[in-house]
Formats: sequence, C-alpha cells, structure tokens
Amino acid sequence: MSAPRVPYPQAFAQSLLRDMLRIRRLEERAAELYGAGKIRGFLHLYIGEEAVAVGVLRALAPDDAVLATYREHGHALIQGIPMTAIMAEMYGKQEGCSHGRGGSMHLFDARTRFFGGNAIVSAGLPLAVGLALAERMQGGSRIAVCFFGEGAMAEGAFHEAINLAALWQLPVLFCCENNSYAMGTALTRSQSQTDLCAKAAAYKVVTQAVDGMDVVAVHQAARQAVEQVRAGLGPYFLELRTYRFRAHSMFDPELYRDKAEVAKWQERGPIHSYSARLKAQGLLDEAQFLALDSAVSAEVEAAVAFAEAGSLEPVESLCRDVYTESPGTEGAA
Repeated sequence: MSAPRVPYPQAFAQSLLRDMLRIRRLEERAAELYGAGKIRGFLHLYIGEEAVAVGVLRALAPDDAVLATYREHGHALIQGIPMTAIMAEMYGKQEGCSHGRGGSMHLFDARTRFFGGNAIVSAGLPLAVGLALAERMQGGSRIAVCFFGEGAMAEGAFHEAINLAALWQLPVLFCCENNSYAMGTALTRSQSQTDLCAKAAAYKVVTQAVDGMDVVAVHQAARQAVEQVRAGLGPYFLELRTYRFRAHSMFDPELYRDKAEVAKWQERGPIHSYSARLKAQGLLDEAQFLALDSAVSAEVEAAVAFAEAGSLEPVESLCRDVYTESPGTEGAA
C-alpha cells in the first residue's frame, strides 16, 4: 500500500522537511557535545519525534502561546527561537535564550511566546489554561498550545487543567506526545486506561488520534484542531502516536525496551519516510535533499561556534533574580 500523496506545493512541502532536518541535526550535534563535556546537566533528545513539533507548530499563528516539556529543543526551534540562542543556553552561556540559567530543560523566550521548557511533568498544562483564560478575558484571538507526554495524563494537573479548559471553553490545544514510555515505564504498566482519547473525552473535549510519525497527518489534524479552538468552540485534544529513537535522557541505560522494537519504529522514521514520499511525487530529488541537509548542517555549526564564543555569567551576579529585597529592608541587619 503506497503512502498518501503530500497535498502541498513544493516550497511548503520542502519547508516541512527542512524543519525536521533542523531538529534532527541540532539534536545529533547536542548529543556529540554532551559526550565531549560541552553540554552538562540533563539532556533529553527529540530524535524520532520531529514530525510532531513541525506538524503542529507550522499550523499556528506566530503569536500563539506554546508550552512544552523538558524534551523541547525542537519546539523552541520551530517556534522561532534562533538555533544560536538554543545552543548557547545548552552551553550555559549568557547569550542563551534563558541567559544560561535554564539549560537544556528550561528554554524560554517571551518574544516568540515560547513559555518553556518545564522540568516538572504536566506543569505546563495549567500554565496553558491560564494563558488561554487571560486571552479570553482580554478579548483576543490567540490560542495556547501545550505539549506533554502520555505519562503526564496520570498526573492530577492534567485532569484539573483539561477540566477547567472544557468547563470554561478556553482556547487550548492539548497535544499529547504518546511515545509509549514515561521515562522507563510502558504505558500499559502505568495506566489502567490506555485509550488516551477516551480519557480526554471524559471531559467532553473533542479528541483525535494521529500518526505522529507522519508530518502531513500531524499538520492536517493540527490545522483542523487550531481552526476549531480559534473559533471559540472550546479545547481540543490530539494524541500524537510517536516514538523516541534515543534513550529517555543521556543518563538512561535503556534496559526497558527491546532493540527490535526500536528498529521497527525506526523503519517509519519521519524524515526518511517523508522525503521518500516527496521524491516519489517529484517534489524533491536527491540533490535538493543534500542541499537542504548541507544548509542545515551549516546552521548547526554556526550555532556551535556562537555558543563556544559566548560568555559565562560572572560569579558576582549569580544571586540576581534569586533574592529580591522588600521595600524598606535594604541594609537591615
């Protein structure tokens, strides 16, 4: 059975591929730099899940609010944070998007309305509801989009957030990146109800399950969901069935899943399967693919050079924004 046709003009179709390549090459380089000791702390790679971030975010308006998890480099990049600022942040440099204080898990940029990067599972969901409520109260048309893993749906914050969003009919798009494993625990071993759409539908929210390895399927579903949310018809829940090809984090020995399972999912990798479809339709040839990849690789290396040339925060200013003097207490013993 042949794959469905890509229903986009050549320029847009290739731009989706370029965005997935930007995420993939950034993450691959980050893994190398982590091994070299240039990036420290925790590092969670998005390799294998690129179609989700690209498909959803390319369906949004530039000023919609986006919240993500600690596996958020790809979301931050596609939302518009420069790769230089992302790489510098992973290096812990002042030139990073969080001024070197957030690191890999806490990318943030108010200018692009990317509100994290959050290390706490499900913590971004209530924030998305708050942003959507503020937008409603101000009479605006922007929506809030939150990404989270299936493990977050076992948390109380998920239930509280989606309940309020449904109760108040707020403009929130809930995007569950179901990669089957919450850290090292399979979904079937942690949640009695594994039909995630059924769980969300219990709150009278419109739901849709999508092949998260297919950027076209994700984009089409996201456009439909965004249109409904922006029209004031209440929140929407997308279950994006995807798979991370790498371990949960760089510290993860990955003893909980079979190598054959990983290999089977890799056969459906979002980049090579999509590029094959483009080639089959005459929307891409090998020379064009190599040119795209070369340009992306150059962008990555420029980001690395920017981070390498960046500066560390002076020790004298480390307490800035940590403690704030109350009025009238300056100089008090």
